[in-house]
Amino acid sequence: MVTNSQSISKEIKKGLYLVSTPIGNLSDITLRAVNILKNSDYILCEDTRVSRNLLNKYQIKSKLISNHKFNEKKNIDKILQLLNDDLVISLISDAGTPAISDPGSILVNECIRNNINIIPIPGPTSVAAAISVSGFSEKFFFYGFFPDKKKKIEEDFKKLSNLDSSIVFFISSKKINKIVPLLKENFLGRKILICKEMTKYFEEFIRLEIDKIDLSDLNLKGELTIVISEIHKDKKNLQILSESDKKIINKMINKLTIKEIVSLVNKDKKIPKKEIYNYCIKIKNEK
Repeated sequence: MVTNSQSISKEIKKGLYLVSTPIGNLSDITLRAVNILKNSDYILCEDTRVSRNLLNKYQIKSKLISNHKFNEKKNIDKILQLLNDDLVISLISDAGTPAISDPGSILVNECIRNNINIIPIPGPTSVAAAISVSGFSEKFFFYGFFPDKKKKIEEDFKKLSNLDSSIVFFISSKKINKIVPLLKENFLGRKILICKEMTKYFEEFIRLEIDKIDLSDLNLKGELTIVISEIHKDKKNLQILSESDKKIINKMINKLTIKEIVSLVNKDKKIPKKEIYNYCIKIKNEK
């Protein structure tokens, strides 16, 4: 039995719909998402030019309202008025799920304050896709985009390095080289997955050890999804720093770099590099 669009429209609740859109391949959209978008009175989108590509493919004629990080606060009153008039409003981002590292959270909170229905329409997500192919722990922490200030990134990396789970974040290919030294400093002994152009024709998954990471030969473009592995523990052969190891480190601390000390102490033993590094930092701070 085929249901006509008018009866489908009557079944749709009034309110704000957060509709997930493809992260690259335009075929990755759900039937429910297409239905909601077709029956929306207005669609809020980041870049109307980007959204038109998707909407034209599925013959979606709903009216568009530009809604990005530079004007979302300004749009609030207008959108709330439309929602209070019992219209169906959909919010989409250029790719993925709205309000997750994309505009939307401001509007969502205003809708909560005004008791307006908010309905999520789940769909493609680079986070889940990256975790699924990583081979790392299914327990993960999602960070999003890192701040611009190096000091804040350093602070956050130190906190994240203590999490024994996979860690997912987004970063521009233009900025990733800047954080490589911080990755090596904070995530020694862990692995990394770099997801490039996900779901597109030139999709690529690059697997590296953080200790040996070298991006000079990689042609990275666009926005990257990065997954860092959980802390590696070899329970059978795991060793800890002995008192003799600590004495050796104390003698070397003013003569060699921490990186050189870590390499020397770890050479013939299976002591976690992070443990050696942390001990070096501790005695440096004590002096």
